[in-house]
Amino acid sequence: MTPSTKPAFKSGFVSIVGRPNVGKSTLINALIGEKVAIISPKPQTTRNQIIGILNKPDHQVVFVDTPGIHKPRTKLGEFMDKTVQDAMQAIDALIVIADASRKDPQERETIRALAQRNIPKFLVLNKIDLIHPQQLLPLIAEYAEDGFDEILPMSAKTGDGVGKLMEAVLAKLPEGPKYYPDDQWTPQTERQIIAELIREQTLFLLQEEIPHGIGIEVLSMKEVSPTLTEVFADIYCERASHKGIIIGKQGKMLGTIGTKARAAIEALLGTQVMLKLWVKVRPDWRNSNADLKNLGYTDQ
Repeated sequence: MTPSTKPAFKSGFVSIVGRPNVGKSTLINALIGEKVAIISPKPQTTRNQIIGILNKPDHQVVFVDTPGIHKPRTKLGEFMDKTVQDAMQAIDALIVIADASRKDPQERETIRALAQRNIPKFLVLNKIDLIHPQQLLPLIAEYAEDGFDEILPMSAKTGDGVGKLMEAVLAKLPEGPKYYPDDQWTPQTERQIIAELIREQTLFLLQEEIPHGIGIEVLSMKEVSPTLTEVFADIYCERASHKGIIIGKQGKMLGTIGTKARAAIEALLGTQVMLKLWVKVRPDWRNSNADLKNLGYTDQ
């Protein structure tokens, strides 16, 4: 009788790409089971590379969330575009997400181009909760000849189909080592996560034209006591008129941003948080090398 052999440990890097606002961040959070990427209904929420690590006894999958694929108009946009291209280098599998609820010729063109990559690749038709079931089969047929290993209908928001995607990815992953410790679910620093949590609240609360011109710089973090952490941060905006909107009448809007962000940061850190926010006008910061570097949007 031959002794049973332990299954081989699988690991690898899997990038998640697609056009803006298709649900990439919602999907990576669903796959990891932790909040590693902020979510907003506004497009181009993700600006840099977000990594989430799924640790299980027999596998470790490193998912890489990327900014939405778009035509860059600023140096920040160029950085976001380069981030997407970098995330597709030296990976073991690729997840391409499309929004099943909309017709977008640019998205169709993007998907065809991504399907040419010679690696395991999966097309996720996301947001199926927003369409009638009868629309699904014609949509799958439309992409059937593109060359994806699998086409998977999904609602990342409800979790419908996430398990099937995970099974498909694992079936294609190679044997490999652990790249990160078992207890690590993201390599992002606490400062980076906190900056994103503050930005998430500005995206939810502010008017449509402002969020793309907002950046967050965490100036300092200090553990005042085992139960209290002090966080100071600047909110960048590009116009004086935007500063007034962010602060709001008698400081009400800034206070709301701070209250909601503080609750999210407290959940992250497990302590009470004293959060101090300042709003600074930095004209055209999205084209300033110095400002982009301060906010972590450069490779330099």
